[in-house]
Amino acid sequence: MRSDRFEATYLIETPLDPAKVAEVMAGEQSCGTFTRVHGETDDLRARARAVVERVEELEPAASPSLPNTWLERQKRPGPWRRARVTISFPTGNVGANLPTLAATVAGNLFDLGEVTGLRLDSVRLPADYRKQFDAPRHGVAGTRRLTGVEHGALVGSIIKPNLGLSAEETGELVGTLCAAGLDFIKDDEICADPVHAPLAQRVPAVMDRVRRHQDRTGKHVMVAFNISDETDAMRRHADLVEREGGSCVMVSLNWCGFSAVQTLRRHSGLVLHGHRNGFGALSRHPSLGIGFDAYQTLWRLAGVDHMHVHGLQGKFAQPDAEVIDGAKSCLAPLAEGCDDVVMPAFSSGQWAGTVPVTWDAVGTDDLLFMSGGGIMAHPDGPAAGVTSIRQAWEAVREGVTLPDAAATRPELKHALEFFGAGK
Repeated sequence: MRSDRFEATYLIETPLDPAKVAEVMAGEQSCGTFTRVHGETDDLRARARAVVERVEELEPAASPSLPNTWLERQKRPGPWRRARVTISFPTGNVGANLPTLAATVAGNLFDLGEVTGLRLDSVRLPADYRKQFDAPRHGVAGTRRLTGVEHGALVGSIIKPNLGLSAEETGELVGTLCAAGLDFIKDDEICADPVHAPLAQRVPAVMDRVRRHQDRTGKHVMVAFNISDETDAMRRHADLVEREGGSCVMVSLNWCGFSAVQTLRRHSGLVLHGHRNGFGALSRHPSLGIGFDAYQTLWRLAGVDHMHVHGLQGKFAQPDAEVIDGAKSCLAPLAEGCDDVVMPAFSSGQWAGTVPVTWDAVGTDDLLFMSGGGIMAHPDGPAAGVTSIRQAWEAVREGVTLPDAAATRPELKHALEFFGAGK
C-alpha cells in the first residue's frame, strides 16, 4: 500500500459489469459523479480520484438481495453478479478527519442505483496516516495495569437488573460483586443517567464501595460507567468519575458518534469502553452495511480502549466465526509499527462452559470475559460463579478438559451441572 493512499474493500452485487460498477464507486466517492463535469481536469483527477485496485468476481446470487427502483426503471434483469472490490483513496482527500473518512469509505455507496447489495468489509491505512488519528490510551496493557491483572483473562459482569436500581442499591450490588472477585463491572447500555439513579448519585455510591474494597484488598475493580449522552454532558460525567477515583467510562458508540467519542478521548484519560449496541442494524444482512473489521477500524481511530465482540455460543445472532474474526482484528495493530491494539470484550450468554471454545478460537487470554447469569445465577452464589470462570481459564491454559478439572474444583463442577444441562 502506498503511504499517501488508504484502501477499502467491499462486497458488491449487481446485474452490471462489476468492474464498471467499481469505477462508478471510485468516482462517486472522490472527485467525480455519474458523468465528468466542468473543472474535473486530468490534473485534478490524478491528484484526487480514487482508484480501483482489484476486482475479484465471485459466485453469482440466485436473486437480488435488495430491491432497487433504479434498476427496475432500467429493466435490468439478472444474473446478479457478485464481486469483491478494493478501492484506494488519496489520504489528502480526507486528512485526519474521522467522520469524513467514514463518509468516504461508506456514505452514499449504499444508495447507488447500480447495486443490489453492497457491504464495506475492511479499511486499511498506511502507518503514517493512521498515526494522525487518536489511539487508545490504555488498551490491553493499560487495562491490565489498572486492574492489577498481569496474567489471565479479565473476568467481568454487568449490573443486573439492567434498570430500576437506585443509586444506593447499585452501590450495594457493586460491593457484592467486588467481594465476589471480579476484575470489571459495567453498566448496561440502556442505563446511563436515569432519574431513579442519576450519575451524580450513582458514581459516588458505586465508587465508595470500590474504594472500600481496594482499601481492604489492594484490588482496584474497574467499573465502566455508562456516560452516553451529548458531548458536554459526557465530559462532565467523565470528570466526576475521575474525581471519585474511577478508571473507566462506557459509551454507546453508534448513538454518540465519532466526533463525540473523539472529543471525549481527548478530554479524558479514563479507559474508554466501546459498546457497539445497534451494530446488528449495520451488519446483519450479509449483502448490506459494514462488517466488523471495517467497523472496529474506524472506532479505534477514535481512541477507544475496549471493543465489544459479543461471545461464542452466545445468545445473539451472528456466527461464532464473526466473533472470532472480530476479536483477532481488535488484537492486531491497524498498521505496521503502530501500538494500538484494543481489548476485545466478550459477552452475551458467557459462562465457564464457553471458555474452552473461546480459548481454542482466539488462542489468547488478552480479553475481557463478561458473564451476567453465569456469575450471578451460579447455584453457590456470585463468588462461586467468578471462581468457576477462573477455574475454566486455568484448565484451558493447562490443557485440561473442564470435566477433568471439575473433579477437584467444586465451583466449576456445580457450574457445569447447573448451566450445562441447558446447553
